[in-house]
Amino acid sequence: MKIVPLNDKIVVERLEADDKTAGGIILPDSAKEKPKQGKVLAVGEGKPLEGGSRAPFQVKVGDRVLFTSYAGSEVTIDGKEYLICTEDDLLAVVD
Repeated sequence: MKIVPLNDKIVVERLEADDKTAGGIILPDSAKEKPKQGKVLAVGEGKPLEGGSRAPFQVKVGDRVLFTSYAGSEVTIDGKEYLICTEDDLLAVVD
């Protein structure tokens, strides 16, 4: 199934959380935090502006992004979790 975001929405796939800490301690699944990084899978057409034009996005499909802990809405489609958010929920693009 394909997800097509509307207007100024962005579909992000979370990246996997680290299995161990910087000190080398292996974390069980219950202790892992949800990752705050993801990959942009799809973008909408942009926020509608007065006059009928649309604001362009600063991110593009394939970008690796950082987002806030409470960003957007989580949805599960075909057993995979996705995050649907606005560009305002994104903090940065990671190179």
